[in-house]
Amino acid sequence: MPGPQEIPQRTVPATILVVDDEPAITKLCATILQQAGFKILHADGSSDALKICTEHEGPIDLLLTDLILPPPGFQLASSSNPFPHVHGLDLAIRAAAIRKGLHVILMSGNPEKDLASHGIKRGTLPFLAKPFEQARLIHLVQDVLAQPASSLDVSGHGKAANDVDWFG
Repeated sequence: MPGPQEIPQRTVPATILVVDDEPAITKLCATILQQAGFKILHADGSSDALKICTEHEGPIDLLLTDLILPPPGFQLASSSNPFPHVHGLDLAIRAAAIRKGLHVILMSGNPEKDLASHGIKRGTLPFLAKPFEQARLIHLVQDVLAQPASSLDVSGHGKAANDVDWFG
């Protein structure tokens, strides 16, 4: 039995859902994180990611998503579509509503422009600027997973519930 200062070690690797519109980035992130001991799920876009969040029977501990996720091809908007194509922040909010306690990391190749265009303030969510070094990705994922899991609450006012210091 662990003592008062000891934290039991996690025996099951954390599951990370990786989402990017560039297959090479998805594959790179998946390879790096698998080699670091994480279990990886990947999605081609936000629609696929939402479907995985809804239908995957095991845990999903962290969502690593590109902020800019253009929809593939033409799509009619429909209020009855449970898996719409949305940008990364919308995906994070919807996924956190499906998976309570989901940790989130956003990525972007143009952070200043992309964050501002989506109304995201510095310090509200963990962030990874692309391109990134392998060690940076692993360290950020470990840091975010070490934080208490809580629901994502991005209302445009204040900080997200799972807020950590700004990374990037």
